[in-house]
This record gives sequence, C-alpha cells and structure tokens, in this order.
Amino acid sequence: MMSSQAAYLGIDVGSVTTKFAVLDARDAVIATLYTRTRGDPIAALQNGLRELRAQMPRGVVIAGLGATGSARELAGVVVGADVVKNEITAHALGALRAVPDVQTIIEIGGQDSKIILLRDGLVADFAMNTICAAGTGAFLDQQATRLNLRIEDFGALALQSRTPAKIAGRCTVFAESDMIHQQQVGHRIEDILYGLCVALARNYLNNVALGKEVRAPVVFQGGVAANVGMVRAFEAELGGAVIVPPHYATIGAIGAAILAREWMARNGHMTAFRGFGLSERRYDTASFECAGCANNCEIVVLKLEGTVIARWGGRCERWTVNSG
Repeated sequence: MMSSQAAYLGIDVGSVTTKFAVLDARDAVIATLYTRTRGDPIAALQNGLRELRAQMPRGVVIAGLGATGSARELAGVVVGADVVKNEITAHALGALRAVPDVQTIIEIGGQDSKIILLRDGLVADFAMNTICAAGTGAFLDQQATRLNLRIEDFGALALQSRTPAKIAGRCTVFAESDMIHQQQVGHRIEDILYGLCVALARNYLNNVALGKEVRAPVVFQGGVAANVGMVRAFEAELGGAVIVPPHYATIGAIGAAILAREWMARNGHMTAFRGFGLSERRYDTASFECAGCANNCEIVVLKLEGTVIARWGGRCERWTVNSG
C-alpha cells in the first residue's frame, strides 16, 4: 500500500491572477500553478484546483490550507481554508523562505504594488498602492498589446536598448501618451520599452517606497518580476542587485501554505479543506440590500449546491453565516 505524504496548500486570489502552491512538511515545493482570475474568482479556484490535482504526485494528502489575496475571504469559504491572512504576511513568509536575510521586498502584481520592509526576519513596515496602475502587470500587458508584442518578449527586447527614451511614469495616461509621442518621432521600440521600465521603477521608488529605507538584500516578486527590463531598471535605480527568487509569481501562495502548516501544527485539528472534488460542485452568488436599518448594507450570499454557506457585507452580525 502506498504511504501518504502530508502537504499544505496555499492559495493567493488576486483581481487579475490566482496562484496555488503545495508544500511538503519541510516547505519544499511540490507543485505550483499560476492562472488568470478573469473576473470570476470562484471559477478560477475550481479550474485551478482541477489543474493542480492533475500535476500532483500520487499519495499527497492536503493536511492544511491557507488563503490570502484580495479575495481571500471568499476563497477561504469556497475551498475551506484553515487560516486566512493578509497579503503582507503571506508575501513576507514566502520571501523569507527563498531569501532568509531579505530586508526589502518589492512586490508588483496585476493591479497593485507594495513594499515590505523586514528587519531581523519580522515585518517592520510596509506600504501599498492600489490606486495608480502605472507599473502593474495589467498596464504592462496593455502596452505590450498596443505595440503588438507578446508580454513574454517585453523585457528581453527592453534590454536591447542603448539610448532609453524619456517617459513620464507617474501616471498611466501620461506614460502611454509619452510612448505614443516617442514612437511618432522615430524612437526605436526597445528604447521606448526600457525608457518605460526606468520610468516605472522611479515611480515606484518615489511613491510606494517614499520615506522607506530600502536595504539589501532586495527581493523582487509578483508577476512583473518576470520582466527582466523592470529588474534591470530597479537595479540601475537602486545601484545594487535585485534578487528574483524561484517561484516569484506564486510566492504569496507559498507563504499562505507555510501559514497553513504553522497553523495546523499549533492547533492539531483536521483540515477544513473541502477537497479537490469541489471543482465539480456548483457554487452560486447573489446579493440583496438589507432594510433592517438606515445603513442599507449590501449583503452577498454564497451558496453551495443550493445551501447557503456564507453571507457577508453587513455592518452587524444579523446575516452572518459561515458553516461547513
């Protein structure tokens, strides 16, 4: 009979992408998955679990599950998370696993960016930018599409630049306007691309990292870390090496899996994970406006095959449901 291997699943559900990671009891990576959310986090979770199950070795049993990301509460209910934590904690743990002496984390995802400062292995400070899209993955995807480039080729082409064009990186509107102007006056595409990388790196350091002491080692993670042009631009602006760790795109999910392992070790109960079979089950969401008081809260209802398993959105406990 094949012996089972306990493993821990982390899920990081963002507005643009959903990430999965499975770690063993020693935090070694067993499997990872990076997929698009496409505006439907429940479908992304179900499809992702289906793909993840197909790549996992036989005998691996999920002994704990952690959820993080902007849709972590929803994900926690849908999949049955044992622990739900914010992105700062998850990304810090994931980075510490890869680079134990990390002092600064640059994290840029699909629609937001953040900086996390660690001192002696603990989060000392952080800042997030969820308002301006300049420099995020969605903006870079948009510009690659406009230039008829694959986003995978963006960074390598930018590194061919010899005379970077001057681009205003403080706003997506100004940046795109400058790029169009530089094209019209005859600048080469690679010079425009690297000019954009430099502008966006400066924008990040002058806004998200404003007032923060950026110390080495510096780790760059999130989907945008795949862009070698952005890596080069950050190194040029900081005057030192920037480390892109393995699994940089799924590092939040890795951190969530570590949180799950630690949580289960402290509490010792059976995991709440609903199982990989939930990818075949039917989930429905609806909403209504509560007329119980003047707040008129919008209540979101989540059903599993017709049974209400969660409600949220209210300012009081009237509609709270969290079962199963």
